Amino acid sequence: MQIVIQPDAQAVARYGAAAIIRQIRQHPASVLGLATGATPILLYQQLITAYQHGEVSFQAVKTFNLDEYIGLAATHPQSYRYFMQHHLFNHIDIQPENTAVPEGDAADPLLACEQYEQKIMAAGGIDIQLLGIGRNGHIGFNEPSSGLRSRTRIKTLTQQTIADNARFFAPGEYQPHLSITMGIGTILDARKVLLLATGKAKAKALKAMVEGPLSASCPASALQLHQQATVVLDEEAASDLEQLAFYRHIEQENAALLRRLNRD
Repeated sequence: MQIVIQPDAQAVARYGAAAIIRQIRQHPASVLGLATGATPILLYQQLITAYQHGEVSFQAVKTFNLDEYIGLAATHPQSYRYFMQHHLFNHIDIQPENTAVPEGDAADPLLACEQYEQKIMAAGGIDIQLLGIGRNGHIGFNEPSSGLRSRTRIKTLTQQTIADNARFFAPGEYQPHLSITMGIGTILDARKVLLLATGKAKAKALKAMVEGPLSASCPASALQLHQQATVVLDEEAASDLEQLAFYRHIEQENAALLRRLNRD
């Protein structure tokens, strides 16, 4: 994994947005895998600003979201479809039919999982998958003990994930305990992976993901198997990493190499 350490959350968002914009400029019909949660919001704001300034167009882009709560309609304010519309899709020139989010209110959720996998394959696969990470090391809603070759499926959320997400629901409001999520195997199929993490609360999970063993107890550790996974952290999220100085050294060497290549 490429470990990139930035000074703060805004810098993490800028770095991630630049990677996605670069992907779209190189391949205007790119297929993006997108994520929800607090971490991607700043990145989406950067993408919206870039679109408004004429720096990028999403006209030919297709997107697939990682997950959705089971039991929530797309119009529900806590659904991930609603989140994406509010934080990104309504503010850029993407075609609505090119945006896919798992159907949380599907009559047959098992069939919906199979169809989602088929739709990703029909689109040619995901070019770059955006991820966050949960405090317990989950990616998407792949909680600890998830199979490392799993595909899109129904998952029961852990009590910690439910507690972490409770702040998004009003007191007494129904909060789902089940989700549809891309599997770890589905995520690993993406040609590139871009994981963003900020804040001290994520430091323990990041250490397990980057420096711990490959293990289903930390689903994000599966990214150790990916050939083009970039992990972008702020200082607080990186604070538990034991090889921090080495990761900084690698980034300095990479930057120097790029400068030399550009001169040549």
